[in-house]
Amino acid sequence: MVDKFADSLYGSSRGELRLALLDRLLPEMLTLERQSVLDVGGGLGQLAAWFHDRGHAVTLAEPSGEMLARAGEQLGERSVSLLQAPLQALPQETPGPWPLIACHAVLEWLADPRAALVTLASLLAPGGQLSLMIFNRDALRLSNVVKGNLEKALADRLEGTGQRKRLTPISPLTHAQVASWSAECALEIREVAGIRVFSDYLRRPPESDADRERLLELEQRYCRADPHWRLGRYLLYTLVRTDGSDTAVESTS
Repeated sequence: MVDKFADSLYGSSRGELRLALLDRLLPEMLTLERQSVLDVGGGLGQLAAWFHDRGHAVTLAEPSGEMLARAGEQLGERSVSLLQAPLQALPQETPGPWPLIACHAVLEWLADPRAALVTLASLLAPGGQLSLMIFNRDALRLSNVVKGNLEKALADRLEGTGQRKRLTPISPLTHAQVASWSAECALEIREVAGIRVFSDYLRRPPESDADRERLLELEQRYCRADPHWRLGRYLLYTLVRTDGSDTAVESTS
């Protein structure tokens, strides 16, 4: 699935737009002081490279050996620590506490995303920041309606099947879920933004460089404005751990 993942998520104009928006938003939404970063489910290493190039010591954790090898190639001479481990094993493999954790587009691929957020919170130092990005279930519903999949939207059959045919996540999440689970974990939502609030609903992708620039300008202007951010294909959060105690919340599984 590595090639399909790379081509679908990053080898397209949507992938370029996602990275361009992150480049703008991360410095606005996070307090960056060259602190150590744990990149959870770091995939091909784009986010790890972004933090490394800004002076952070980065550990990239990724469960797939093939994906981790590809990340190593992409990172080149950068001194990023590579760790083959799933999110669930991180309390044993690299417990921290970490001042900054990034977990982008991971929770929606897990059977129990709530338990995963509990684990992430337990790895954070008091006052530590979690940059969390999730696949937005509400945006997925709207996208299906725009495509004419009305019955699917009415039945709320939005999840992917995990059969490797398409890259629709098995556990798309809502803002309400993130807000509720964060409160349970003593995580405070400090910032939120929508990633691609317009582009995924276009009838056809922009064809010229000028149109792509206009689309990027629109996305940047409205990605943090209510109500537009709520329709982002992804939702990007800055969560801050507000207590000093161990985080323990009963799993739903």
